[in-house]
Amino acid sequence: MAKKQTFEQSMQRLEEIVRLLEKGDAPLDESLHLFEEGAKLAASLHTQLDKAEQKVTQMMTMSDGTVEEQPFDVQEDA
Repeated sequence: MAKKQTFEQSMQRLEEIVRLLEKGDAPLDESLHLFEEGAKLAASLHTQLDKAEQKVTQMMTMSDGTVEEQPFDVQEDA
């Protein structure tokens, strides 16, 4: 059984697939295979990001049980 890839490895492979497809040199069968692989990777990455967001939201749950949602890119004033 193949080892599960990390998020970063999956993202790197997806970027490689996009480059190959944009190049346009691959035969139709190979292009279809690459597209299918890319679609599966994109779906998997989306799922992983959703799970990460849920974990962050859980960690931001206040002691009284309420959830305080804040943007991920909040920067403190210097």
